[in-house]
Amino acid sequence: MIVGIDVGGTKASALLVDAESAAVVDRERASSVEDGPALVAALATLVAALWDRSPEPVEAVGLGIAGLADQAGTVTWSPNLPGAVGHPVGPDLEQTVGLSVTVGNDALAATLAEARFGAGRNCDDLALVTLGTGIGGGFVLGGRLHRGAHGFSGEPGHMVVNAAGPVHLSGHRGPWEHYASGSALGRLGSEAATTGAFDRGVALAGSPNGVTGFHVVEAMADGDPQAAAVFDQWCTEVARGVANLVVLLDLSRVVLGGGLADVGEPLRYGVATALAGLVPGADSRPPVEVVLAELGPDAGAIGAALLAVDPG
Repeated sequence: MIVGIDVGGTKASALLVDAESAAVVDRERASSVEDGPALVAALATLVAALWDRSPEPVEAVGLGIAGLADQAGTVTWSPNLPGAVGHPVGPDLEQTVGLSVTVGNDALAATLAEARFGAGRNCDDLALVTLGTGIGGGFVLGGRLHRGAHGFSGEPGHMVVNAAGPVHLSGHRGPWEHYASGSALGRLGSEAATTGAFDRGVALAGSPNGVTGFHVVEAMADGDPQAAAVFDQWCTEVARGVANLVVLLDLSRVVLGGGLADVGEPLRYGVATALAGLVPGADSRPPVEVVLAELGPDAGAIGAALLAVDPG
């Protein structure tokens, strides 16, 4: 039994996982906190609760954190958890709970889970792209999880796609996640509503400024053509970043995860269709598979548990 915890800016989801099968045995959830010592205390409470109910001894703990953590387990950068930056979360939690603790990026952890037990099975060169409030990701190259020189691999949402774009919370202009995250879908919907190109969005939200990505998806599901046009525009922005990953890494499969993956086939089809026209030399290379993630919101915590026993 391994405890895997997905640590985000607003919540921490902990799972008791059978590491051999990735079966979820039990779960706990808590509000995430930014301050380092308080975060460690909250995580220790989650571990203790699952340990008390575990049918077998708990062997280790894995943390998937939204941000960068070095190989010693210290959070070095995290726009979502600024109060934890510089804190040795891994070592402190290890001392508190008396178990080995492995720390990695949350999307990197989700990539390992999808590669072993989800939509990435039987593929040696793939990327997971998680589409939510921001964009996360991770890569399996040559059959192995790519962690990078310092364990920081897997932050594609921060690659700049428009150097003249607006300043992002990361401090840089025009990153991919500004244009292709779930937040970006809402902004596109709001902009369309402001110009009279998304009337259904105004009816759902009450005002153009109130339109979110959820309203775009809801209206599209009801067959609204204006919502479909907004969604297609957003899928093109998602595909633009995916195309960069494909030409850089020669991927054979791209797995789409995160909250927006709940949209299902319209997302997969929209990104796959746009991608075909954005990859240079597409006619001269095998097509890239675009598939939907299979493990849902549990992927990060399952992957964190797997990191604790096998770094990929």
